Amino acid sequence: MALKVVQWATGGVGVAAIKGVLDHPDLELVGAWVHSAAKKGRDVGDIVGVGPLGVTATDSIDEILALDADAVIYAPLMANPDEVAALLRSGKNVVTPVGWLYPSAKQAAPMREAAVAGNATLHGTGIAPGGISEKFPLLLSAMSTGVTFVRAEEFSDLRTYEAPDVVRHVMGFGDTPDKALSGPMQKMLDGGFIQAVKMVTDQIGFDADPRIRATQEIAVATAPIESPIGVIEAGQVAGRKFHWEALVGDEPVVRVTVNWLMGEENLDPPWTFGPAGQRYEMEVRGEPDFTVTVKGFQGEIGDDVESGVVATAAHCVNAVPAVCAAPPGVATYLDLPLYSGRSAPRLARARG
Repeated sequence: MALKVVQWATGGVGVAAIKGVLDHPDLELVGAWVHSAAKKGRDVGDIVGVGPLGVTATDSIDEILALDADAVIYAPLMANPDEVAALLRSGKNVVTPVGWLYPSAKQAAPMREAAVAGNATLHGTGIAPGGISEKFPLLLSAMSTGVTFVRAEEFSDLRTYEAPDVVRHVMGFGDTPDKALSGPMQKMLDGGFIQAVKMVTDQIGFDADPRIRATQEIAVATAPIESPIGVIEAGQVAGRKFHWEALVGDEPVVRVTVNWLMGEENLDPPWTFGPAGQRYEMEVRGEPDFTVTVKGFQGEIGDDVESGVVATAAHCVNAVPAVCAAPPGVATYLDLPLYSGRSAPRLARARG
């Protein structure tokens, strides 16, 4: 029997997740929660552009809670812990890219209580954080001994990110440096990336200071730059870097960095991606040292779909069977077995 899945929110990740559920042989879409009144009452297939599915979108939390479903892929812009707790108490497993990657005991306690009450499981996942930042560096570190340093780093051209309101009003691009530095982005990122660094620190066994050092840097335009939010004028923010580090004494042992640039021209400082271009990098220093470069999750200007958004959704979708099979509570990557993607339907083995 296929696991019955509800999609919560139908933004970029939500749309990609719905398409992923439709392609997954072990999953069945049975519901969707939408924020927009314009989407309420519409067939979910029409919303995501695949044709009618016979599943109607709703903006009613009570209707979602009453649904007979095994799991919810919870993908709003920001998490609402009360919503997540209600979903868990209703007996629905929750997979989400917006929190609970590696929560502290205090952070996990209310979610664990709700999950146990509903005989359900909560799992946080994603791409960065949620994969490149901790899961895959840890997996790769098994090929080295005497580890002294782990790094995960993103290099992305924000001109490919088709979310202008988020880029301007949340990320702070096109703003003054002072406003960007005091804006919400650092705090929004801290939750997930600090958990990512702590997961790596704890699992590798570094005797690191419990405090994670978070820092950020700004680059401004030196001449007008065309971007998805319009022209960024000279003196306005056109590049951002965020760093999270765990230290043993004064020695960094884990570092996660995000590099977001509006292209590589007319920036001060003159940041670039280097000859490797857009990518994710994962580095482990030990015996031996090695670096792994991952390309393909960042799109190119003019692409219809942001590859990283689709990858985030896929990580959620493919986790659903493992999460549904896990014991009740809060499950991190360290609690789940290995799982993979599934074959395209046209190439799938016949099911007996």
